[in-house]
Amino acid sequence: MLEHPLRTEVPPPPPATSVNIRWLHIGRGPGHTWEGSVWRDEDSALRRANRGAVSMAAAELRAAAGAGPARRSKASDGRPGSFSARRRTRRLWATSRHDRARTPDPPAAAVPRMHLTLCEPAMSAAAVFEHAGDPGCLPPCGPEDSGASLDDVSVESTAKESSGEESAGGSGDEAGTPAAQGPPRGEVAGAQEDKQAKENGDVRRPDSLDLSSSKLQLWTSQRDGLVSLRTAESGPAAEPPVTVDQMFRDAVRNYGDQTALGWKEADRWTTLTFKEYYEKCKTAAKSFLKLGLERYHGVGILGFNSAEWFISDIGAILAGGFAVGIYTTNSPEACQYVVENSKANILVVENHKQLQKILQIQDKLPHLKAIVQYKDALKEKRPNLYTWAEFMELGKDVPDSELEEVISSQKANQCCTLIYTSGTTGQPKGVMLSHDNLTWTALATARTVRLTDARVSQEVVVSYLPLSHIAAQMIDIWLTMRVGGATYFAQPDALKGSLANTLREVRPTAFMGVPRVWEKMQEKMKSVGAKSSAVRRKVAAWAKDVGLQTNLNKMHGHASTPLNYRLAKKLVFKKVRKALGLDRCTKCYTGAAPITKDTLEFFLSLDIPVYELYGMSESTGPHTISLPDAFRLTSCGKVIPGCETKISNPDSEGNGEICFWGRHVFMGYLGMEDKTEESLDSEGWLHSGDLGKHDQNGFLFITGRIKELIITAGGENIPPVPIEDAVKETVPIISNAMLIGDKKKFLSMLLTIKCNVNPDTGDPEDELTPEALDFCQKLGSTATKVSDITGSKDRAVYTAIQEGINRVNEQATSNAQKIQKWTLLERDFSILGGELGPTMKLKRPVVMKMYKDQIDNFYKDIVTPSTPDNPLPPK
Repeated sequence: MLEHPLRTEVPPPPPATSVNIRWLHIGRGPGHTWEGSVWRDEDSALRRANRGAVSMAAAELRAAAGAGPARRSKASDGRPGSFSARRRTRRLWATSRHDRARTPDPPAAAVPRMHLTLCEPAMSAAAVFEHAGDPGCLPPCGPEDSGASLDDVSVESTAKESSGEESAGGSGDEAGTPAAQGPPRGEVAGAQEDKQAKENGDVRRPDSLDLSSSKLQLWTSQRDGLVSLRTAESGPAAEPPVTVDQMFRDAVRNYGDQTALGWKEADRWTTLTFKEYYEKCKTAAKSFLKLGLERYHGVGILGFNSAEWFISDIGAILAGGFAVGIYTTNSPEACQYVVENSKANILVVENHKQLQKILQIQDKLPHLKAIVQYKDALKEKRPNLYTWAEFMELGKDVPDSELEEVISSQKANQCCTLIYTSGTTGQPKGVMLSHDNLTWTALATARTVRLTDARVSQEVVVSYLPLSHIAAQMIDIWLTMRVGGATYFAQPDALKGSLANTLREVRPTAFMGVPRVWEKMQEKMKSVGAKSSAVRRKVAAWAKDVGLQTNLNKMHGHASTPLNYRLAKKLVFKKVRKALGLDRCTKCYTGAAPITKDTLEFFLSLDIPVYELYGMSESTGPHTISLPDAFRLTSCGKVIPGCETKISNPDSEGNGEICFWGRHVFMGYLGMEDKTEESLDSEGWLHSGDLGKHDQNGFLFITGRIKELIITAGGENIPPVPIEDAVKETVPIISNAMLIGDKKKFLSMLLTIKCNVNPDTGDPEDELTPEALDFCQKLGSTATKVSDITGSKDRAVYTAIQEGINRVNEQATSNAQKIQKWTLLERDFSILGGELGPTMKLKRPVVMKMYKDQIDNFYKDIVTPSTPDNPLPPK
């Protein structure tokens, strides 16, 4: 049975007079500072202690009391400066001053004996002075497996002068590097603005932090680099750093026999407990070591979500490598880039289809040593190609001690995971995430959204979004591990239709869907509703009106529940939730791309609030989150406690670039120092590239993206998403819309029509969706296919689209924001087609290239905006 590591208690020295216990967190504390890897007590003989010399400080302390030198030995890894250890808890016996007053030294015999316990910094990062006569309760030290020592982990801190003044952001030559100057620190979004707000933008914090004496920078682009952790003296950011292994061991200790993973094979669900899950991860880690996985090299994982995916991911981390997810939609060339950039030694692929991609590029991968296929039988035998069963057998003769040595050497501020951006504007960038990025973000997020500890009631999620994306990893792997939740895997064709069945079987308590998932649900429900009887439609319409109004009232703080709402809940809402498989779900979320107000209101009217969250790969997922008691439609919520938001260079309406600060901010881009410096400024703020503003209550609203911003030939800045969303809401037959007009004299738009999707390939088909058919029938159109409409074949549909665009134009704040030309494309956008990314986000540069001819046609004749595609002149 796997036992949680013992938290060793230090036996007290001989009794003496009482002295208070001091528990000094590395970070900021009264009279004590941990500066990067320098610990000092400003009022004692420890004043000049520095990296690797805590023993020297203790010797000074003993000398001041007239005692002999402290005993010291080498650590098991041979590093000097480590103290002799028992169960990996370093301790040093020393004597100290009788009190903190600066008085002549008393005789040695009169000095109370003290002991200094150096707890594992990866777990607690603390030092305790405890008097022998008052043993009390020692705060827990780190797990016995943590091999970090006090001089190994560096965290951000204040560098207060003895006068007690705090730097307001640094000056002079300190401001030139990320390590030299930290951002002002303090309250979350919604707090009062400080006096620097006018200079620095809409800054949601009161003071600043000086990092001038930190030995480490806030960022690195080196694969073996370490960073300074962005801790605080109190609050969520003061949580002790832990590694992935330490968090997993805690989960095993707390939830060992509870279900961790579940998957369906041959109509039967199979599960793993947390104990079994951890053991399999360790076995995989030993197999990776057997295959020659090098430290700080990647293990690429190419396949749909599965237990093997999770085990490979965590196994790679435990073995000292990088977990590297690769999108299943990647071409062989795209796979090659990721594998080369991460220097992957091993690739884990799902099936023969994904294997073929790798075999095509195998000769171009100098670091690759082995390939593992985890589904289906191998169709051919090759050297260094293994089935999953063969792979898991490899490590059985690797001694546990070899793996434990690797695990114990890991530090919370080292990289363990690479998330590759989708590369919509160039080559993908490898986002380096540390152990602390993952473990702290999981803790902070779980607390923010109020996930339930499994010892009380187990949370259940369905894993179906691409695990190469941080949102899916954070929810499916790390959040569930933090609270003991169960993750059940959907079928590979989840996004092609089978997800609904999985949801009804699993009945999750929390569900995350990208906007396109919610939109598809909305379309399906509308089409089903359209086929209902007149009486049912009337009841549903009444219930939706009641549901929307009641939930809007709740959103604004009105807690009363009217009688008609209770009736609507009984007649309609409960049935709808059960049909969707969301009858147990109390947390429905959306993110990764913009969602329309129409979709949010649709689900809100059915008593299914969909809460928006916002973040990016570079922030380890979430940065702001909406909550049941704190949300607004189209807002992405408020900042996670422990993190901070700044609106940089706001305009007169408060719109500016959204910047992040917190322990969730990434380490840097692997091997891309220039790109890292573009994203992280000299103060360490992460620049998101998104435009946004706060309302008077601290809710964050995204208003656009800097790189997507259209700047017309007349110099007007136009964010495209609000206009695109307005067109899709006004004209229900439209599936995708993309606004054109950068450096042009007027705006134009590419439109696609809602059509069915091939369940096997995911490609858009020619047949219209039920909603699109209903739209056409109401116009008197007989069209049943996209090809029946495009090319101006169906004048009724074209006229309806133009009328809808006219209504959108009426809401424009200026003529420059009006759509002057548009055209219908012959096929809808898709992932396989290249127009959409893995999270269904529009890849604008790709679309611009693919449809260059159609776009050029918009601007060939600039005398009039009318074209054959536009049967009605725009207003």
